[in-house]
Amino acid sequence: MQFISEAIGLALALVVNLDPDLIEIVLLSLRISTSAVIAACLIGLPLGAILAVTRFPGRNPAIILVNALMGLPPVVAGLIVYLYLSRSGPLGFLGLLYTPTAMIIAQTILIAPIVTALSRQIMEDMHVEYAEQFRSLGITRIQSVQALIRDARIPLVTVALAGFGRAVAEVGAVMIVGGNIDHLTRVMTTAITLETSKGELALALALGIVLMIIALGVNAVVHSVKIHSERRAYAA
Repeated sequence: MQFISEAIGLALALVVNLDPDLIEIVLLSLRISTSAVIAACLIGLPLGAILAVTRFPGRNPAIILVNALMGLPPVVAGLIVYLYLSRSGPLGFLGLLYTPTAMIIAQTILIAPIVTALSRQIMEDMHVEYAEQFRSLGITRIQSVQALIRDARIPLVTVALAGFGRAVAEVGAVMIVGGNIDHLTRVMTTAITLETSKGELALALALGIVLMIIALGVNAVVHSVKIHSERRAYAA
């Protein structure tokens, strides 16, 4: 128990004193995860809207595929990116392997299906409600997509936050494509894994505390957004 207490005390000291190594790792994690969420939203939101408002051959298999990819194992996503970015891969000439960019690509692949599937469900339910009004106004499908994304912006914020939560806690894919290089690609989850294996529990616990604070913060924001959305719907 004394060993655990000492480790927790040292971890809290690192957090309170804003240890430079700790801050560097946290900021890199946030930068990579935020970039991945932005990229995933740029891909997933339009795809989700298209799946919600259009009917075409193969739509149901496409929805099934997107839903299945929500459970894509991170190590598989990391392996795919590694194969493409390795020296012998088709994109090896770009020299992106073991860089933050490779980690962003891997996280985007993981998050985009989540954003697509959740946004599709939200906008499909809304499209059912708006369909008759859209027909009466004679607006195009592109205009329908734009209107749905605009009107569903509050629920879609929760989708983006859910994607961020998945990204910031991910370890398998970023470990494979990032290599966990100190001062370059070491993020919170990979650092926790490394420091625990080395028996250096103070930094691992400090990063775990920060990660939990971020997770709680994201969930608090999601809850607040949902409450705000429900109040607006009730007031309308």
